Amino acid sequence: MAFERRSWTGDVPVTGSDDGLADEQKVVDRLYGRLDALRAHTRGRLTAVRKEGPSGSPQNRSERDAFATLYEDRLAQLEAVEERLTFGRLDLTDGERRYVGRIGLTDEDQSPLLTDWRAPAAQAFYRATAARPDGVVRRRHLVTSGRSVTGVEDEVLDLDALAAQGVDPADLSGLSGEGALLAALAAGRTGRMGDIVATIQAEQDAIIRSELAGTLVVQGGPGTGKTAVALHRAAYLLYAHRRLLERSGVLLVGPSRTFLRYIDQVLPSLGETGVVTATVADLVPGVEARGSEPDAVAEIKGRALMSKVVARAVRQRQRVPAAPVEVRLDGITVVVRPQDVASAIARTRRHHKPHNEARVSFVRDMLGRLAQQYVDQLSWDVAPEDRAEVLEDLRTTREVRVALNLAWMPITPQKLVADLWAKPHRLEAAAPELSPAERRLLARPADAPWTPADVPLLDEAAELLGEDDQAARAQARADAERRSQELAYARDVLRSTGAGDMVSAEVLADRFSGGGSGLTTAERAAADRSWTYGHVVVDEAQELSAMAWRALLRRVPTRSMTVVGDVAQTSTRAGAHDWASMLDPVLRTDWRLAELTVNYRTPAAVADAARAVAVAAGLPVSRLTSARDVPDALVVDHVADAAGLVDAAAAAADDLATRVRDTRGGGRAALVATAARVPALRDALARRGRQVPGRGALTDLEVPLVVLTPLQAKGLEFDAVVLVEPAEVLEGSAGDLFVAMTRPTGVLHVVHSRALPDGMPG
Repeated sequence: MAFERRSWTGDVPVTGSDDGLADEQKVVDRLYGRLDALRAHTRGRLTAVRKEGPSGSPQNRSERDAFATLYEDRLAQLEAVEERLTFGRLDLTDGERRYVGRIGLTDEDQSPLLTDWRAPAAQAFYRATAARPDGVVRRRHLVTSGRSVTGVEDEVLDLDALAAQGVDPADLSGLSGEGALLAALAAGRTGRMGDIVATIQAEQDAIIRSELAGTLVVQGGPGTGKTAVALHRAAYLLYAHRRLLERSGVLLVGPSRTFLRYIDQVLPSLGETGVVTATVADLVPGVEARGSEPDAVAEIKGRALMSKVVARAVRQRQRVPAAPVEVRLDGITVVVRPQDVASAIARTRRHHKPHNEARVSFVRDMLGRLAQQYVDQLSWDVAPEDRAEVLEDLRTTREVRVALNLAWMPITPQKLVADLWAKPHRLEAAAPELSPAERRLLARPADAPWTPADVPLLDEAAELLGEDDQAARAQARADAERRSQELAYARDVLRSTGAGDMVSAEVLADRFSGGGSGLTTAERAAADRSWTYGHVVVDEAQELSAMAWRALLRRVPTRSMTVVGDVAQTSTRAGAHDWASMLDPVLRTDWRLAELTVNYRTPAAVADAARAVAVAAGLPVSRLTSARDVPDALVVDHVADAAGLVDAAAAAADDLATRVRDTRGGGRAALVATAARVPALRDALARRGRQVPGRGALTDLEVPLVVLTPLQAKGLEFDAVVLVEPAEVLEGSAGDLFVAMTRPTGVLHVVHSRALPDGMPG
């Protein structure tokens, strides 16, 4: 048994008549031909459905709209896989030749043409080795540009089996070439994250295909492909557990909107378009959390203690009056007595319903007590229908409404949380554990904009407050009956159309009830705060506070999550510095850890320098093996005149961006510095004629040179990075400096005037 690698491009001669690029081109042409035929067929079915117009019964229109949505979704999937439709081939010991690609394709007779990368049959493409070939004789990587095959690379895993198939092993000796992975790493960055489906490595594949149940924590240092693994895992789970996850959906939580735009093409390119993407700040629909605040304030809001603070604030809206309140009704006086209010509050609390929903029970109880007072003062027996009239008169009496509202005030989450920050007496009563200095830090006007750290507290408040559920219960009964009818009808439709292999009755019924093409599962989930998902993926999870974790766990009661991050890169005080201390309180021990150990992105010299700085700063860095090195990857320039630092950094960045463009035919560079330096750096680049995005807005990821803070750069990668004054970055946090140093795939150019941090080579 042996392992050899061989590669070639263009018209380099190959071994065997079927090994040439021309033969692979014929296969690729056939696959694209089938893809085009499926697109045309789906487009034709969609056009035919749309031509039927808005006529017909409501049921017929619902059926038509549902099928229109199915065809639209299928067409979107077929359009999204145009690039690198197929990227690999497996030659097996039984003589079978299996092509691997983005989606599965069959011919007109349903014989397989292309195996979906997520299918069990494709697993050997990522895991087979010479020691454990798993029935694979040869693994071939196809390099394509558009629809043209430009190169192939072979890995022979079983020389004896290859010889038995008629190939002379001697013909393979002495040939080698750059692997598909390293070729991908050498390509210029584009401003959007690309998938790694063609280059997934064995340890990554094991994580991607890990079981759905439970919480999987993926710890990996910079450049290990954490984000790519998380996205490919989402696509894999949707493929492997389609029926379970399609109705409930998958939520992907990222650290920022910039980051979500950076990754937004990955899942569609993998054949998935239905994942909900959000930041923690987006978790409460209707709340725009665009404000900012010091990290010290966000840290206080993120403490687990704040769940108790919010709970107390809610209970404090349930108050016993200090004195009786007399109310006259038709010449009779009834009294809202403190002891009655206290008794009604205690009885209502025993039901453990949310505040606003429980208020219905409280009001009903109090109206009953007041009605009894009224009846007891009458000189005749009161018939049941007359008692109901008394109850209605009391309910509509203004003085009674005011007294009961003061005792059990209906309130919104926004009002509850805003009052905590704007009214010192409310915060003091709800948060006695906080020091006076900490409470002063939290103080702000009631009309101040919401910040991301407010959102988990608003979510906590919404959970504890709830809404009046009388109408909701009636609606739920009606929905259940309608759902039963829709499922029965959907099954009949699928039997009559033969479309059961495309979609389940449950999904088709969802389309009927959702108005067909009106709202997808993802759109409905994103608009519903109480929606529960089948799986949640969290990237840069080390940044989440304890309160943010509580908000996320409400959205996945099964605790089925993929959590990826690096505790050495934590840049917020509220974040995690080890997984156990953050996750054990919310998940107990019901989570498992997997580690990524190979750094693919960052050149070895840069990775070693970053690790040395992190170790010197006391960060819990993982030990990593760097997959490659780049000549002159680390450059350190000292600027003697601090006043000239900005211009020197801008000049270095301008030069690097030009070199990246010239050598890689594109690519991207970044200037990374503290927030205080960002405006001056942008001005310096503008003076040099550079397009400068980001003035008062989010960074445009399409321009070749951007200026970012370490926090904004988190999760992104660039061909070259100019890091400005690392000592200043370190003063913000050691995690920020570690992040900033590990963004480049090619060159890190450090420009400084102050002394370098410990561990950084001069």
